Amino acid sequence: MRNQEESAISNPVKALPRNPQHPPHHSVSLLLAPTRNNCMNSAKLSAFSAIKTSFNQKSSARRMITYSGLDTLFFQCKNLKLFNQILCQMICTGLVKDTYAASKVLKFSTDSPFIQVDYSHKIFTSIDNSNGFIWNTMLRAFVQGNRAHDSIFLYKSMLKNHFLCIDNYTYPILIQGCSLHLFEFEGKEVHNHVVKMGFSGDVYVANNLINMYSLCGHVGDARKVFDESSVPDLVSWNSMLAGYVLEGSVEEAKLFYSRMPKRSIIASNSMIVLLGRSGRLSEAHKLFDETEEKDVVSWTALISCYEQNLMYGVALDLFLTMRKKGIRIDEVVVVSVLSACSNLLSFRVGKLVHSLVVKTGFESYVNLQNALIHMYSRCGDVWSAQKLFKTGSFLDIISWNSMISAYMKCGLVENARELFDKMPEKDVVSWSSMISGYAQLDNFSKTLALFHEMQHQGVKPDDTILVSVVSACAQLAALDQGKWLDAYIRKNGYTVNIILGTTLINMYMKCGSVESAMEVFNGMELKGVSSWNALILGLAMNGHVERSLNMFEEMKKFGNVPNEITFVAVLGACRHMGLVEKGRKYFDSMIKEYNIEPNIKHYGCLVDLLGRSGLLKEAEELIYTMPMAPDVATWGALLGACKKHGNKEIGERIGRKLIEYQPEHDGFHVLLSNIYASKGNWENVVEIRGIMTKQGVVKTPGCSIIEADGVVHEFLAGDRSHPQMKEIEGMLEEMVGRLKRLGYAPGTSEVLLDIDEEEKETNLFRHSEKLAIAFGLFATSAPAPIRIIKNLRICSDCHVAGKLVSEAFDREIVIRDRHRFHHFRNGTCSCNDYW
Repeated sequence: MRNQEESAISNPVKALPRNPQHPPHHSVSLLLAPTRNNCMNSAKLSAFSAIKTSFNQKSSARRMITYSGLDTLFFQCKNLKLFNQILCQMICTGLVKDTYAASKVLKFSTDSPFIQVDYSHKIFTSIDNSNGFIWNTMLRAFVQGNRAHDSIFLYKSMLKNHFLCIDNYTYPILIQGCSLHLFEFEGKEVHNHVVKMGFSGDVYVANNLINMYSLCGHVGDARKVFDESSVPDLVSWNSMLAGYVLEGSVEEAKLFYSRMPKRSIIASNSMIVLLGRSGRLSEAHKLFDETEEKDVVSWTALISCYEQNLMYGVALDLFLTMRKKGIRIDEVVVVSVLSACSNLLSFRVGKLVHSLVVKTGFESYVNLQNALIHMYSRCGDVWSAQKLFKTGSFLDIISWNSMISAYMKCGLVENARELFDKMPEKDVVSWSSMISGYAQLDNFSKTLALFHEMQHQGVKPDDTILVSVVSACAQLAALDQGKWLDAYIRKNGYTVNIILGTTLINMYMKCGSVESAMEVFNGMELKGVSSWNALILGLAMNGHVERSLNMFEEMKKFGNVPNEITFVAVLGACRHMGLVEKGRKYFDSMIKEYNIEPNIKHYGCLVDLLGRSGLLKEAEELIYTMPMAPDVATWGALLGACKKHGNKEIGERIGRKLIEYQPEHDGFHVLLSNIYASKGNWENVVEIRGIMTKQGVVKTPGCSIIEADGVVHEFLAGDRSHPQMKEIEGMLEEMVGRLKRLGYAPGTSEVLLDIDEEEKETNLFRHSEKLAIAFGLFATSAPAPIRIIKNLRICSDCHVAGKLVSEAFDREIVIRDRHRFHHFRNGTCSCNDYW
């Protein structure tokens, strides 16, 4: 039965000059763009010469294909070869010259997945007696084929040739094309034509205009069309409400919804989504309860509201209620439920949902597969995630990225890298998953290496990647690369938000570049508490304790409320300079003024502060009276203080107890051994070393890293493996000579072995930081500081040597040990020998 469009066929309009070339893809003006060449190209002429010839011939007396037979033939046609046979028969019989028959051919062609739109366009250009239905069919084919610009050019040819069959079906097709591609300019021009051609009163046209303006972000224009519509229908109201929802205009949407003559389930669901997205969960739930006829979308909308607002438990409870009520589920609601399971680490519920998915036949949906992979990986079952990935029928780039993230979260770095290298295509998320994963697993060198590879491939990093790479630079003290990243961020217009800005501050502080950190901080438009914390802690670590405490006061003046981390930084500042009374004052204010309950880190800082200041008994009493069990760092602080102040009695008592409680901890054994060695008790040293050997405890070797010309070099204590070892040995000899001329006497008490003094001196000069200093003296150029990171606390002899080298060679040396920075300049250190 013919529809409304087909009824226009009975009055065909004289055909236009045909064969316009295929339109190029670029933005055009309907009124001002140049006209298009109406000549068919040579390839098209060749392909359709037979058709053109047949069209110009008279109809055959005997027709092999009839109207009644066309539908049967098209029903049986499943490929292009059969279609061409039908088309040739129609040409031979002359049936194709009939407008109705030609429209049937074109409609079948545009609707068939095995016929390309360009082929349909060739058929279209060869139809002589076309009408409005035929033109609309071709316009719709271009729009549905994601070629809206071609539909615009085709419409222009209609205008140019004064084609009179433009109807109320033509403009909705064009407007839909503009909506799909957000062609704002072309959409407005089509609207102008709608008004001029007298179709503005058509509700179908008006509804499409409302939708187009809403999608293009012009809700005001959409509302104007709605208000000017003579008889808005339910679709008009729903389209206008959808515009407010898309814009996120809660109050306007609520007012509009309240005025709707009939509130459809679609409108109610849209409002639930908007209210949930805006955090108005109670209003969303109230509207849900008031909705009489709820469908699966209603339940999905409410469950998603709670899931998106991090109320995962409520989301799961709602899903269970939904199942009890017998409401059918779809893949959308299951994705939200699996997200809730992932965040709650609810492995059991997640597996039950997976079983339900298999039972209902949704498992092949790629979004569901990705959600399941993510759920299993978050819950630690990477092998189930891997099984899903390997057996998945339809995988997309999200599937690959999810599996890479799953491997990384479980520490399976090699599996992740192998999958990453096999990816058919990578997006920025793929790179981010690998780079961030390396950084989180402390593979900082690989973090930087992969970032450089990404740069070579021309991929622009996102904020997550930049944060990870800047953090890697901080850990490796790779200041040159960190500075390059800072410049890259500014040059390429990235917004230095709180997270990225704080990471840059932390990087510069950990590289000892205090003023650069201050520049980043002062240049940040928005500063969070984390930004202030990074600054306060960084200044204290670099020996600027007074500036650090002043910044704490500034922070409070600007209305930023200190948190737990702030007080760790402030107490750390007091610890670095032995400010006992100030430390006690800040500790008390944390409780009394800010109602912050001190945690183990705060008590650890206070114990360290008291111990460093020689108040060993008070520090020990604090450990026994604190409201939680002391951790390794707290006991280590007291043991270190005992060694510093030579208190063998407390040190031995605590040390013996600790190696009994935690026999696998190398730090306790080493500290106790150091206490014995400093007093020359070699028998006890041998005893502790024997206990370590028996327990299989291995002392962490000293390791220092230094960056030179963008390359990070690593040195271990006693290392002789560096390719430039000959130059390093030569520089070490020169260092010893110059330092001894300045009065340097090796602190052989630091050597915890019962060997002769000459061997002790040799052993001292093989410490990792001295090797790094020697390398830095010839591998870096003055006046740039020599920047070194050491994994352990710097020893007294290396500290003395650092001061003297800075004087003897007129070089600034910056060493970051596991506790703080030491800036050596002109024979002095920023710590004032208090560390």
